[in-house]
Amino acid sequence: MRVRRLLVTTAISMGVMIAAFTSPALAHCDSMDGPVVADAQRAIAAKDVTPVLKWIPAADEAEIRRSFDMTLAVRGESDTARTVADRYFFETLIRVHRAGEGDGFTGLKPAGSVSPPIAAADKALRIGNVNQLADELATGIRHGVEARFTHALELRKTADKSVAQGREYVEAYVEFTHFAENAAHLLEAGADHQHRETAAAH
Repeated sequence: MRVRRLLVTTAISMGVMIAAFTSPALAHCDSMDGPVVADAQRAIAAKDVTPVLKWIPAADEAEIRRSFDMTLAVRGESDTARTVADRYFFETLIRVHRAGEGDGFTGLKPAGSVSPPIAAADKALRIGNVNQLADELATGIRHGVEARFTHALELRKTADKSVAQGREYVEAYVEFTHFAENAAHLLEAGADHQHRETAAAH
């Protein structure tokens, strides 16, 4: 039972990290402080829909243009009309964007709902420097591996003294090896993505 619990905990901890960095739709593009809404606000201010078109498939461009034109047409009537029109456009844009990725739209999320890893990734792009993010991720994974290794190594010394101690070692062994495996899968996923982009370029 404890082994199963450790496996689930490890899978969840690594899964959250993997999902955060590989799924742009996860608690990100549907939030008020996400990049989609930021581009939508910029488009509305400039009265030019172009900045948001990159977020949607070409087949859905006509729908977004219609929604944009409707928003511009009514938002000047009053403060309330502006708020309602802008939100209508944000929601339409995000719904179409998520549908293009095969995801459903569950509503516009408030500012602050972006997960910390994605917020940090956005910040890195905004300031043009990824060093802090890379260092924090590398340090977190290193500490996770080292802690699990140290624990497993210590229990390995007494693993043969009794069945109970052997089982305790196995639990630590499973947690350590699965953490390392999940970290490696994360790196491999990044390498595969880079390989696909390079192949496509050629």
